[in-house]
Amino acid sequence: MNEIKRDGKIDQDVTSANESNVVLQNGGYHMHTFSDVKEIYFAYIHDEKDRKMIENAYNFVKKKHDGIFRKSGEPYLQHLIEVAYIVASLQGGPTTIAAAFLHDVVEDTDTSIEDIKRMFGEDCARIVDALTKIQRLKLSHRTEEEFAAEDHKKIFLGMAKDVRVIIIKLADRLHNMRTVKALRPERQHALAKETLEVFAPIAHRLGIYRIESELEDLSLEIEKPAEYKMIATELDQKIKNRSRALNSLKKKIADILIAQNIKFEIESRIKSIYSIYKKMYLKGHTFDEIYDFLALRIITETELNCYEILGLIHANFKPIPGRFKDYIAMPKPNMYQSLHTSIIAGDGNIFEVQIRTKEMDEIAETGVAAHWRYKEGTHYSPKQEQHEIEEKLHWFRDFLHINHQTQDKSATEYMESLSKDIFEANVYVFTPKGKVIDLPNGSTPLDLAYKIHTKVGDSAVGALVNNNLVPLNTVLKTGDIVEIKTSKTSPGPNESWLNIVKTSSAKSHIKKFLQKKNASFLREDKIRQGKQVAVEFFKERGLDEKETINLLSTEKVLENYQVSTIDDLFVGIASHNPNPGQIADFLGIKKKADTEIKFSKKENFDDDNCPVTVDGQTGLKITLGNCCTPIPGDSIIGFVTKGNGITVHRINCPNVSGLTSRLIDVHWKENLGIKSYPVDISIECLDRQNLVADILNTFNSNKIKCTEMTAKMHPDSSHTTVFAQIYVSDANVLSHIVDVLKSMKDVYEVKRVIH
Repeated sequence: MNEIKRDGKIDQDVTSANESNVVLQNGGYHMHTFSDVKEIYFAYIHDEKDRKMIENAYNFVKKKHDGIFRKSGEPYLQHLIEVAYIVASLQGGPTTIAAAFLHDVVEDTDTSIEDIKRMFGEDCARIVDALTKIQRLKLSHRTEEEFAAEDHKKIFLGMAKDVRVIIIKLADRLHNMRTVKALRPERQHALAKETLEVFAPIAHRLGIYRIESELEDLSLEIEKPAEYKMIATELDQKIKNRSRALNSLKKKIADILIAQNIKFEIESRIKSIYSIYKKMYLKGHTFDEIYDFLALRIITETELNCYEILGLIHANFKPIPGRFKDYIAMPKPNMYQSLHTSIIAGDGNIFEVQIRTKEMDEIAETGVAAHWRYKEGTHYSPKQEQHEIEEKLHWFRDFLHINHQTQDKSATEYMESLSKDIFEANVYVFTPKGKVIDLPNGSTPLDLAYKIHTKVGDSAVGALVNNNLVPLNTVLKTGDIVEIKTSKTSPGPNESWLNIVKTSSAKSHIKKFLQKKNASFLREDKIRQGKQVAVEFFKERGLDEKETINLLSTEKVLENYQVSTIDDLFVGIASHNPNPGQIADFLGIKKKADTEIKFSKKENFDDDNCPVTVDGQTGLKITLGNCCTPIPGDSIIGFVTKGNGITVHRINCPNVSGLTSRLIDVHWKENLGIKSYPVDISIECLDRQNLVADILNTFNSNKIKCTEMTAKMHPDSSHTTVFAQIYVSDANVLSHIVDVLKSMKDVYEVKRVIH
């Protein structure tokens, strides 16, 4: 053979890098006819009913779109023919080709989905409906980025339901990009940007290189015209300079293989302009450093032949170290298989050689479309096809998982997850059973654990990488064999894990676990608080702790407050819903009618040192409540105890909230004799070294006396609660020290404690 194959398209021996086989002499793209489409699908679709359905779809849209023209000036029908032609070239089934013709008819005419279902069947209607929903974006109050993300999210959700949807959408976008120059410049750039960010990556992940490379080149020409033209010019010159050397190498290899009686074909391919652009502008290479812009492709019959040919080439030409890649043994996530090696020819030129079977070559060019191309006589099942895709394309299961979690995510968050976990996945590792898992750069064993299963991630305690025990934060590289070690007694994720994982899905699982754990901890704390409040309140009414719990556990109380257990009731009490006073009123527990409020004098109590006064009363026994530790500046209320004087509470203290009796107005004195007062606070922090020491230093530097301090670490969430009793002169001083504490590293909340 003596032709050059560039980007999956056959050209003559030496061709211009910025020409294409679809370009006509006048610079426009070839305009196909329905007869051209028919010629393609007649080669593999023989059932007359199927052929008739496709033709009926064409005739239907021909009538419905009559008189409608595109911005490029051509009839709108031409766009539908071109989309159907691309789909037929990929050997799509009759329903897929019909849906390609019909993909805009519901959006642009008075046709309904029910009409499509009646005329072309439910399967076709379902595809058209998905494509229509992608088009119909009725969004408001969104930024341009959110609007685009919502559009892209719809595309992927449609793809998750039926891969035929995205095949048609890719064909639709390819023809739109071929004619994009008929649009306004700003619209051209918007479509080119979206194509590079969304559609080309989809085509890449599905392995449809033929569409991917053309989409990328067309977009680059719009987005970076100067760079595109420069690369195209350089590439043309390189091809002309090396064409003789290339043909000489092809002849030498052919002679070697013929002598070994191995069946083969030799083609040549030119690297796409966008691929060269990425190496030059994103990876910093010069044009002369790119050796694989021109490559030989050897297509043979069997996998064994591939390795035989590789051995012969390495035996007769000098291979470049580090340039050999075996994608047959380890296929790419889009099913791509081939052997790649780079050799130095006799004249000193470096060429890449790709070796593959015919089936591998078809999959390399058309990916998923080649594997699931229409096979007449077999019963097509969309559900079975989706299942097969999930099994063949390792990333597709992750893709479906992301779609199942979209309810709690905005379109922007959804696209971010998809980009990181799917599009950026280019590290391939093995499980001990040989399964290939693809991960983004920088991923760790924890990312792999969560890809395998949520429970595996939550119970992970370590990992073996290539039979070596490593920590969970080890960065994985392509080819690693990774085994996750789990334990049933593992405490599960902590907040530090969020800094270890790379994938959005792993981060999402860890956050959910921590939220659940924190909710459990907060509930236990609420139960403790509510119980303490209830016991102290009913103690004032003459009931001890056991009597209080027995009373509140009765079915009468639980039913009235619509809770299942006394713990649920305690949680409610801690949140003041209900408060103990309301429960007492409900149960009819009241003070005796003849009870008189009597003030008792505090023994050896100096009124001058008492910070609180009661109007018209002197010599009273007045104490500050230990439960809420009121300090000057707080709004306060007095509670008259039985024989123990007056206890002063903060006005919002749950122990007096809701009470209507035995309360008395009290006030802070203007000239206080006592210098400072105790107040209990809790400090919530991320755990770290020297945390308690730093808090104590903060108190000392601000001249705050601290008499008690305890720290409680919560290993499940890697945070610590520090309880402290400090002495302050008033609420203003307390407010200042709280602000100072909140400004400390890793402190995220400071609050007063009510016991």
